[in-house]
This record gives sequence, C-alpha cells and structure tokens, in this order.
Amino acid sequence: MTDKMLFILCFFMIVVGLPVILGITAEMFRRWLKHKEVMSDVMTRATAEKAAQYAAHTERLEARVRVLERIATDKGVALADQIDALRDAPDRMIDRPLN
Repeated sequence: MTDKMLFILCFFMIVVGLPVILGITAEMFRRWLKHKEVMSDVMTRATAEKAAQYAAHTERLEARVRVLERIATDKGVALADQIDALRDAPDRMIDRPLN
C-alpha cells in the first residue's frame, strides 16, 4: 500500500505541483522584467535631463568665452567700455548651478 501511495503522491506532484510552481515562477519573472523596464525608463529620462542641463551650461560657457575672446582681441577705446558693461550686467553672465 505504501508503493501505491508513493505513486499517487509523485503523480500528484507532477500533474498539479509542477505546473503551479512553474506558473508562480513565470509570474515572478514577468514582474521582475516589468520592474527592470520601468527602472530603465526612469534612468533614461534622468540621463536625458542631465544631458540637456549640461548642454545648456556648455552653451553659456561658450558664449562667455566668445565674449572674452572678442574683448582680448579688440584693439580700441571700446575695450574699457565693454569691461565696464560686463561688470554692470553680472546677471546675464553668471552661471547657474546644475541640479
């Protein structure tokens, strides 16, 4: 009688237990993949935002360098006037910190 019970138990495990375990495992794997996809999207958006901030910062720095190059190569009385104009308008040229 124990052989028959062992056979029924093995049969039950194969027919019922294995599909249940595989179904639960598959659902867990699907949820994990969905989580990874969401995290990837979040990281992509954050990276794109940082890239845009760095591009804007670089553009501001390039504009300042162009002004300084023009002032350094300018030969005329207007040089002092341009330097004074830059001192008078610091808000235009001040870099804003990146967040």
